[in-house]
Amino acid sequence: MIALCDGVEIGYDDVGTGVPVAFVHGFPHNRTLWAPQIGALVDRARCIAPDLRGFGESSTHGPFSIDQFADDVALLLRGLGIERAVVAGISMGGYVAFALWRRHRSLVRGLVLADTRAGADTDEARDKRRALVEVARTRGSGAVADGQITGMLGKTTREKRPALIDELHRMLEAAPVAGIVGALEAMMARVDSTDTLATIDVPTLIVVGDEDVLTPPSEAEILHEAIRGSRLEVIEHAGHVSNMERPAAFNHVLSEFLASLEYV
Repeated sequence: MIALCDGVEIGYDDVGTGVPVAFVHGFPHNRTLWAPQIGALVDRARCIAPDLRGFGESSTHGPFSIDQFADDVALLLRGLGIERAVVAGISMGGYVAFALWRRHRSLVRGLVLADTRAGADTDEARDKRRALVEVARTRGSGAVADGQITGMLGKTTREKRPALIDELHRMLEAAPVAGIVGALEAMMARVDSTDTLATIDVPTLIVVGDEDVLTPPSEAEILHEAIRGSRLEVIEHAGHVSNMERPAAFNHVLSEFLASLEYV
């Protein structure tokens, strides 16, 4: 489906019944990243999965910023008549979740922060993103996918699940160059969310793959220690896209978390 949000087309899925859950993908993914969760939760949750602007079926028009991504998601949710939703963000989607909390707090019933971090980019990280912008502009999305795929998946997945490597690579190389560049620039410019963590007072689940080298478990520990009452789950034998690498384990902890909201 396509929604028009402030003049920008946003592709999205909206399936299932129950507590609304907004699934926000990472970089350079699209909403199909969340297929293993939507398929498993359709009987117990209303699953809304947008393509962030620049990716999937969404427009590639700017401006691109983490706050703009958050505003797009908020417009979509409100346009669908959703007053409050659990926001599940992975990687860059976690940055969007923090922005949603700051900018549209009344919309957020709970948070799921998967394989993400609170801190802003270091100078070294920005240099790497600038180099990736140059790769995207000169060599295209396929070259970006080639460079990103190893870090995206855990060691166990790379050794044992070649089909998943191919599936994820196809997703990465399908990303439009404009979206890749826009998202990289958005991540470079994002604010540090460390001080935001202490303000979070909704139920929060933190998930991380134990083989994640991009946002390792140490980053998840920082989130867990700073967000009062949060729950931390480490998924074994999974890397940065733990929801795809170990979907049954991810869905189990997510389902338990959603069930707990019935008593909140």
